[in-house]
Amino acid sequence: MKSLLRRGKAFGIVTTAVLLSLFGSITSVLALSQEQIKQKLDAVPVYLITNEEGSPLTRSVPAEQNGQKAMTVAGVYMSQQEAEAVITELQSAKNKDQRLTDLVKNLQVEVVPLGFIYQKLKQSENKPDSVVFALQPVKQEVTAAKDLLRQSGEKVEQFPGVPVFVVRFAPDEGYVAIKSNSDSQELIPMFLSKQDAQGLLNRVKPEFSKAEIQVIDIDSVIENLEKKNDEWFKQVVIVPSPESRKLLERLPRK
Repeated sequence: MKSLLRRGKAFGIVTTAVLLSLFGSITSVLALSQEQIKQKLDAVPVYLITNEEGSPLTRSVPAEQNGQKAMTVAGVYMSQQEAEAVITELQSAKNKDQRLTDLVKNLQVEVVPLGFIYQKLKQSENKPDSVVFALQPVKQEVTAAKDLLRQSGEKVEQFPGVPVFVVRFAPDEGYVAIKSNSDSQELIPMFLSKQDAQGLLNRVKPEFSKAEIQVIDIDSVIENLEKKNDEWFKQVVIVPSPESRKLLERLPRK
């Protein structure tokens, strides 16, 4: 993961490429394998709240609350700071019984790759009583996503899931690719931070005046990687947030 981040410092813009829309019509029936998708998602760290034994903190959701069936849910946070804030809130809550006090006093934040969560979800599909991992988006990015949608004329009160920000040459044209100076590989960045997408937009705007940021949700990205096929899908990279990149820089190379 760190090698990808180091290479990112040498990226240049591929201004001549006009790429197919990610959600355009693709007739091929093949798609990326689950292992290929997992490898892409492994570049993104996410954060679980776990107990001292390493088991994720879960909560029971009764059937009447989700309209389907009762389930056990574990939160998967896109921000380490927000995961730590949840622990602080739980530990500082008043009127806890002794069982709950013992439960929350040793909670910690564990970092895992998003690909690990994806793999667990695939393994538990159609299995009763399995833990459901629910992605918790960064509040600031959700606000940014809703603002972008409103600027484009959409009426939106909530954003469904984790927002992903992509830069397009124009509303009806393809996505901007970036090029690695080290190996000349063209990559299509999908940012988990609006700030990062804005940085790329600022670089292409002088030449492509209609360039804009499109916001989609990560579930749609994964679904398209699973079900549709085109050679350039292999070029898609999910870019972690600045907060997560700082964490990756502190982690051992392994």
